[in-house]
Amino acid sequence: MDLILEQMPIVIRSLNIGFLQTLKLFFVTLIGAFPLGLIISFGSMSRFAPLRWFSRLVVWIIRGTPLMLQMLIIYYFPGLVFHNNIWGSGEAGRFIAASVSFIINYSCYFSEIYRGGIQGVPVGQEEAGLVLGMTKSQIFFKITLLQMIKRIVPPISNEIITLVKDTSLARIIALQEIIWAGQAFMKGSQGISGAIWPLFFTAVYYLAFSGILTIILGKLEKKLTYFR
Repeated sequence: MDLILEQMPIVIRSLNIGFLQTLKLFFVTLIGAFPLGLIISFGSMSRFAPLRWFSRLVVWIIRGTPLMLQMLIIYYFPGLVFHNNIWGSGEAGRFIAASVSFIINYSCYFSEIYRGGIQGVPVGQEEAGLVLGMTKSQIFFKITLLQMIKRIVPPISNEIITLVKDTSLARIIALQEIIWAGQAFMKGSQGISGAIWPLFFTAVYYLAFSGILTIILGKLEKKLTYFR
């Protein structure tokens, strides 16, 4: 026990650094995936058949293959095939590659949620808007979009909570997120080796972060009840 207490400050400091990397990956993914997912959903609903089928093919491939595999291909493919490591070296390069992988993956999942939310709004409301002289863009932003948001909050919330845990997959390309930091003490890090207890501390970080997000998203869902 005394040894653990001595090691605690070192472990906590390392886990905090890893958790900051996890947070960065989480927020960068959301910032990129939310708008990209909406664009892909428009492509999936496009009246231009080639664009519609291409968008749906991309979504099918991304949703049908593991995120870990996508990350490995995105990170290693340019360097191994074209002999050009476009991501750069070091931790920054790995972070960029992981971010691109997560954004592409989650934007495809979000696109299907968006598409379901948009198509779930009754067509009669669009027709009523046209009768009132509104343009299609006005109808989308003032009628469809607001109702879509209410419909998609629960499934989007589930994906956001899943993203918190999926960030741990970034260690497959050696991104030093929080689990990487915790696992390092098993192999030997900062004079500590053979210690498994730091991994249990990583679970506390995930539980706390997921709990905070669950409360925030739950309050958001309650605020949108005026659409009922």
